[in-house]
Amino acid sequence: MSIVIKEVIDGKTLNDFVNLPYRLYKKEKNWVPPMKKDELHALIPEKNPAFEFCKVKLWVAYQNGKCVGRIGGIINSLWIEKKGENIGRFTRPEFIDDKEVSQLLFSTVENWFKEQGMVEMQGPLGFSNLDHQGCLIEGHDWLPSVASDYHMAYYQKHFDDYGYEKEIDWLEFRITFPDELPEKAYKVAAMLTKRYSLKTLNFNTSKELEPYKEKIFALFNKAFAELFGTFKLPEKLVQFYINKFFPTLNPRYVKMILDKEDELAGFIIALPSLSKAMQKAKGRLLPFGWWHLMNALKKPKEMDLLLTGVKPELQKMGVVSLLMNDLWKTANEDGVKKVETTGMLENNHVAIQMWKSFDHIQHKRKRCYKKAL
Repeated sequence: MSIVIKEVIDGKTLNDFVNLPYRLYKKEKNWVPPMKKDELHALIPEKNPAFEFCKVKLWVAYQNGKCVGRIGGIINSLWIEKKGENIGRFTRPEFIDDKEVSQLLFSTVENWFKEQGMVEMQGPLGFSNLDHQGCLIEGHDWLPSVASDYHMAYYQKHFDDYGYEKEIDWLEFRITFPDELPEKAYKVAAMLTKRYSLKTLNFNTSKELEPYKEKIFALFNKAFAELFGTFKLPEKLVQFYINKFFPTLNPRYVKMILDKEDELAGFIIALPSLSKAMQKAKGRLLPFGWWHLMNALKKPKEMDLLLTGVKPELQKMGVVSLLMNDLWKTANEDGVKKVETTGMLENNHVAIQMWKSFDHIQHKRKRCYKKAL
């Protein structure tokens, strides 16, 4: 039976769009299901402030009345303004291993971008670099962090067969923390602290962290300004991400550095790994999803590095090593040895360099594709 493509225009098609991965990956042992509520809110204009500067279309593919694929298109005016080119973002592609399905989905979003005057499309990319981005092409044998994504191994061939080319890759690392830091690490930390009049901050409660929420994103906008896929996040979107991410943080795994003016100079945000807990929760907090998540937060076994930001003028000064030293102390107290990073752009050599002082492997790779229209 032929494939039918439908635009997402009502509750049924939106639910089919959101629910497809939960069915598609049901037997994949390394897929980590996100919270369905978060996925829905990201795609509803009344919930997600990104719709104020993004034009969005979503489509689902049906075969014999069953949803077998999905794709979205995003025209992000802030990204286009930064790039100076009409580049559309395709987002959240998922499909069964059927070339007729994937080809119809790709051609649908391509045609819409052409109608809107786009000259190129890139993806998978989300509304921002804090949304879904990249297609996993290496590392399918590893469990992803909750801030990363898992994709079917056959996706890469579909992209290649339809003329999509590599734009850039994100690399992910797995780090093994040592039982003790080398003496040199302490000496370097002392030297940096004295030379730049820096002060480290540690937190025990969410209340202590509260005054720094907006400051983190202000520094985020500066620190990530030149990286691929990024743009200055507007205030409403900042609040959206604060409300989404901060309630799940363990304050002990958030470290900050203040400069001599007591301004935020750097931060690192980690989290006890929630991947296995999210698998048990199956995308829902109720009835028992909340218990699995709380247990993982209180009794960490592994850790995920979510986000690191440092003032541009200090990025090559070794400031991240101070943050990592403090993070190691907390992890060591909790008996956490294994650490997963989120994706780092392959050309972000400053960020990648910091793992060389630890026992590490580069085990995953996600790709952003492009296609001229």
